[in-house]
Amino acid sequence: MFSSSILLQILACAIYNNWWPMLSALMYVLVPMPCLFFGGGSTQFLTSRDGGGWIDAAKFLTGASAVGSLAIPIILRHAHMIETGAMFIEFTSFFIFVCTVMCFHRASLEDDW
Repeated sequence: MFSSSILLQILACAIYNNWWPMLSALMYVLVPMPCLFFGGGSTQFLTSRDGGGWIDAAKFLTGASAVGSLAIPIILRHAHMIETGAMFIEFTSFFIFVCTVMCFHRASLEDDW
């Protein structure tokens, strides 16, 4: 699923011969970083109610990078730097990426895996 998300990222750029949509791929790299640095590599802190400075910072950074993944194609389309089709391909790529993260989170919560 992650590979198909990256493939859609590249297709959004290659079909329209414009590589500005690859800026949102940068956000795909930033989304898991708070989990790695502040959450100990686990995604369980995202659904917990436990607080603390580092946990709250990790939740904020995860949310900000997820919103940035959606905002970048919208801003680029508004500035007429990308086509509408590229924006929708970016949204599809983001949806597949979110599904991949949710599947990973669900699998990490299961003790049977």
